[in-house]
Amino acid sequence: MPFAVAVSLRYTVHRIYARKYACDSLDDDGPQVWSFFWIEKGSVPPMTHLFDPLAIRDITFANRVFVSPMCQYSSTDGYANNWHFVHLGSRAVGGAGLVLTEATAVLPEGRISPQDLGIWVDEHIEPLARIVRFIHEQGSVAGMQLAHAGRKASTYAPWAGHGTVPESKGGWNNVVAPSALAFTNGYPMPRALSIDGIKNIVSAFAAAARRACEAGFRVIEIHAAHGYLIQEFLSPLSNQRTDAYGGSFENRTRVLREIVAAVRGSWPERAPLFVRISATDWIDGGWDIEQSVELARQLKELGADLIDCSSGGNAEHAKVPVGPGYQTPFAEQIRREANILTGAVGMITSPVQAEHILVTGQADAVMIARELLRDPYWPLRAARELAQSISWPVQYLRAAQEGSQARVAVDLKNLESCFEEQHAIPGR
Repeated sequence: MPFAVAVSLRYTVHRIYARKYACDSLDDDGPQVWSFFWIEKGSVPPMTHLFDPLAIRDITFANRVFVSPMCQYSSTDGYANNWHFVHLGSRAVGGAGLVLTEATAVLPEGRISPQDLGIWVDEHIEPLARIVRFIHEQGSVAGMQLAHAGRKASTYAPWAGHGTVPESKGGWNNVVAPSALAFTNGYPMPRALSIDGIKNIVSAFAAAARRACEAGFRVIEIHAAHGYLIQEFLSPLSNQRTDAYGGSFENRTRVLREIVAAVRGSWPERAPLFVRISATDWIDGGWDIEQSVELARQLKELGADLIDCSSGGNAEHAKVPVGPGYQTPFAEQIRREANILTGAVGMITSPVQAEHILVTGQADAVMIARELLRDPYWPLRAARELAQSISWPVQYLRAAQEGSQARVAVDLKNLESCFEEQHAIPGR
């Protein structure tokens, strides 16, 4: 069966199941009988809803609407500014359970564009801490995605151009990758990393996590997707090394395992660690879902708590069957086969669709991206449409549905000692 058809069929079956279970209808057609069989056998776990809390380690998210990392291309020298404060803060006011920053570079040469957010020096901490404090005051949890762009570095912001940014316009020539293979025509020709270079990048991720901790973030996500450095190591399409970091699955995944271990070692043990992956390259002979499942099993053993399941980005001409929830089956398969929490992402736009993903057990959280650019208050609207409860900022309470509760700040006191003990950082 073609993959796109299989995805469509699975979505339809789950949709029928969710509707019939909710209506308690037991007509005699096939899908409804099949749904009844699951219920009768007791194989359906208690249903999870969009606005149910989610506890991971010592952090409890108020709901399962998570703000997906979205590049803003609005920094100077990596510093957060008022744009980031309003962009991230407004999604917290809107009620998201987790607000993740854009891909934040662990080294200056690891930026996608010269305008990317960064956390490679201590001076980046305080502007970020101001944003974190506001997010937590709104009852959301602040998280940071750590990234290195690899061979896609030193490129233009989408509205400014395409391809390589020359040094004369703020670009750089020390672009690196697993192998000396450009992403496509017009992109930088990267230099293949040495072993020492790899070790420096692993250390940079750990140091960046340490800074994120000091800024007050309570979730770290490692960006291992979309054709950036870590995925370039994972995929045989971009990794042609013959040393300990290339060739076999074990070798190609080595750098990510080392980064996860290093970050977990510098990140508080009681705080969550996520990893975003591209579950497939969408090209024969590339990275695929079977390898993603095995990788997820290994990352769980290293202390990763949730796999954020995206896809693609490593091959320009990949044919991706984009459609509503098109990546959700990856989250479901990884969740089921690797026994790890997953986040579903990609073309999730309506409250009913997001609720369906959770009710049918396909993921533990939904990562909303562009729909939250269109509507920062999407969670407030979604709760109303689904007749579920969500707190509102006290300043907006007069516009809320009757019975709504006032928003309270996230209680992070239980992590203060953890941060002090592990990093000698005073509680914020």
